[in-house]
Amino acid sequence: MEKTKIACLGWGSLIWRPKDLLIQNKWFEDGPLLPIEFTRISNDDRATLIIDKDAQPVRTLWALMIPNTVKDCIKSLADREGTNENIICQVSTKDIPVDSNKIIIKEWLINNNLDIAIWTGLSFSDKTNSIRPDIKSIIKHLDNLVGKKRTNAEEYIRKAPKQIDTEYRRMIEAKLGWTYIE
Repeated sequence: MEKTKIACLGWGSLIWRPKDLLIQNKWFEDGPLLPIEFTRISNDDRATLIIDKDAQPVRTLWALMIPNTVKDCIKSLADREGTNENIICQVSTKDIPVDSNKIIIKEWLINNNLDIAIWTGLSFSDKTNSIRPDIKSIIKHLDNLVGKKRTNAEEYIRKAPKQIDTEYRRMIEAKLGWTYIE
């Protein structure tokens, strides 16, 4: 019996810091086109990347999960993200999604001979009253950070995969000089 092929989608720190995530050793750069932007203020005050329906689509990355059960893969991603399993989203080729992003991901799965995709489904945070922050407020927030918080925020922006070329990223680079580093 053929093993279920489970893809983990990523666009932020998962790529350069997977920790104990149960993935095989390579991130592929041909993931689905999804609307991604730096519009979440995390608990540690970084501006992080999330799926944001008002963002322009960018090519995401993906890695094949080490063959395991879907439940184990979801737990692994939740553990790596320091969140609850109910934040982890999934879609399979057998699903009939209505959400536009899930439709895009399902098509991508079919085209790549994969069975299931999982990803972290965070949204806007309490720090922005659960609404989408504009770029001016993101830049002001980042520019006001000091010490370790500023260092961590800058690292996240600069180490985000180069192909995650978003409107907010270009503005942050222009205003703060936080350009891409490997």
